[in-house]
Amino acid sequence: MKIKGNRKYIISLESVAMTDIVLNMFIFFFISFSLLYTFSPTRAQKIDVKLPQATNIKPLGDAEQIDITLTEDGPIYLNQDIVSIKSLASKLKEKKDANPQLSIVIRSDRLVPFKSIVKVLDIASGLGIPKVSIAAVKE
Repeated sequence: MKIKGNRKYIISLESVAMTDIVLNMFIFFFISFSLLYTFSPTRAQKIDVKLPQATNIKPLGDAEQIDITLTEDGPIYLNQDIVSIKSLASKLKEKKDANPQLSIVIRSDRLVPFKSIVKVLDIASGLGIPKVSIAAVKE
């Protein structure tokens, strides 16, 4: 005669291992995608600026233009490169010597002090760059 014991098998160990694997995969993919988004070349080239609004705006048709971006935080960007206000004049002079028909578009955040914009305009007029525009969005 066989006596059957009253054993209960624990089957939750398999589910614990599977949960551990799934959570590790979730963490791996979450970190991977966040790093891909953070260091994406398309995201790195976009400088977040809240442009002022205007009613009468027109698109520029010049092929050779330089974007000078003034951000709220303080850095000045010449196209995509961070420059100081002192080195801005020398870099603009190099570009003007290469192309005398150069035009400048100033992209300034709404909260940038006006004196910073005036400094950039002063540098451009000192170099004799006649085509200077200020970027805005339509109201």
